[in-house]
Amino acid sequence: MKNQETLFLGLDSSTQGLKCTLIDADLNLVYERSVNFDRDLPRFGTKGGVQVGPDGLTVTSPTLMWVAAMDLLLSQMHADGAPLASVQAISGSGQQHGSVWLGTNAQQRLRHLNAAETLETQLADTFSIPDSPIWMDSSTGAQCAAREKALGGAQAVAELTGSRAYERFTGNQIAKIYGKQPAAYAATERIALVSSFIPSLLIGTYAPIDASDGSGMNLMDIRRKAWAPAALDCTAPGLVEKLGSIVASHTTIGTLHPYFSKRYGFAPSVSVIAFSGDNPNSLAGLRLQDPGDIAISLGTSDTVFGFLADAKPSASEGHIFANPVSPSAYMAMLCYKNGSLTREFIRDLAADGNWKVFAQRLSETAPGNGGCIGFFIRDPEITPPILKTGVWRFDAKGQAVDRFSPAQDCRAVYEGQFLSMRLHGQHVGLVPQRILATGGASVDMSLIRVMCDVFGTPVYVAEKSDSASLGAAYRALHGWLCARQGGFIPYSQVLVKAAPFKKVADPDPTAHGVYTAMLGRYAELEARVIKA
Repeated sequence: MKNQETLFLGLDSSTQGLKCTLIDADLNLVYERSVNFDRDLPRFGTKGGVQVGPDGLTVTSPTLMWVAAMDLLLSQMHADGAPLASVQAISGSGQQHGSVWLGTNAQQRLRHLNAAETLETQLADTFSIPDSPIWMDSSTGAQCAAREKALGGAQAVAELTGSRAYERFTGNQIAKIYGKQPAAYAATERIALVSSFIPSLLIGTYAPIDASDGSGMNLMDIRRKAWAPAALDCTAPGLVEKLGSIVASHTTIGTLHPYFSKRYGFAPSVSVIAFSGDNPNSLAGLRLQDPGDIAISLGTSDTVFGFLADAKPSASEGHIFANPVSPSAYMAMLCYKNGSLTREFIRDLAADGNWKVFAQRLSETAPGNGGCIGFFIRDPEITPPILKTGVWRFDAKGQAVDRFSPAQDCRAVYEGQFLSMRLHGQHVGLVPQRILATGGASVDMSLIRVMCDVFGTPVYVAEKSDSASLGAAYRALHGWLCARQGGFIPYSQVLVKAAPFKKVADPDPTAHGVYTAMLGRYAELEARVIKA
């Protein structure tokens, strides 16, 4: 473990755990550690960090579990001899769309934390709702419909807030709780996001919501970066007071509470920089800072996100967020449920469950797959909205067919996923000049080749897949530098010493031409699948 004099701490409170990344001022990694909720805090009874309600739609996490995880992680860091006394600033990442409901005694408890007791003990009865709704919840369909109607329709909501009304977005969760649990709503003094709750623990008072994570609530005016009165009015009464203020993502929001210096050995003057959501922090961690910079994260769900100079909200696809590292810019993001599990489904179906066999069969077909296009919808899809699951295969004439050859299936799943990303990405302004691939599947060079040729742009790979906690550490340094200078400084100044990403593929012009010609036909077939 390196021991440096000036260090910056990034925290990532994700769905499944709490992680820390400690870096020095030259962006060198000093220390990492993580807590897994299921493994390390089994008394909370979560699976994958969550609890699913009897209706199968309501998904929550015990709020107190996140509190307990903070003490556990810091205890581990202290026991490891992590150089906490050298930390100058802390920032963090929180799973987007999760909400924390703090009762009328919470502010007082936060201010008077006692270093002789755990956070869990002191905050156990401070929540008006003990289980936090999270991003996996899909129980607010009625509230989404009502709020869209009140605001003039889905496109009007997107134009105002950056996204149409999504069930997981916090405003719709608030509307549900106000309607179904009015007493709990009345007993709530502050509604925090995960990304404003965790720093509230650190500074000992209510932390503000940053503009980037505030974009994921269907409550904030995406261009003004302020609460939208019309969106608040159709959600619940007295909401401004319960939500608090919105701040720029680089803002220093306070100093670390003495609890942490007395209990764990932090210096008494550590700055806390506004936390943000996990996706904005990933943008920061992957250093996307120019128009045309996009990342494709390949995991259980796939995401495409990148830097935008201007907002182009859409009612049918994607999200627009305030940019966490450039106050005048935006970030766009697409989400796909059918990611790695769908790729594995075709691997098992067409390649004997073996990735080497899959790659061999992929090589037996040419780019464009002889005109064959497949849609493999294992789970209801977000982008585009396809609620009916199933498999649809079309031949070169656009005729539905029952099956492809194994080799055609292998190519169809890769080509279809990236053609969709290209098609829907351009609708929200994501037209890449370079692509940064991350996530588990980014080591698959046969997949990278298809990605590169579909988009027609070079592909690079990130050295770290856990970009949210690294982005939080970068943002801690950035916010600290902004405060020292007395105003915003370009994020690029923080990244001067960052190692360049490794280029792994350049596009083949002929293959890219095939995919460009194919895109319109793909869109037509996709429209048929949506209506199926």
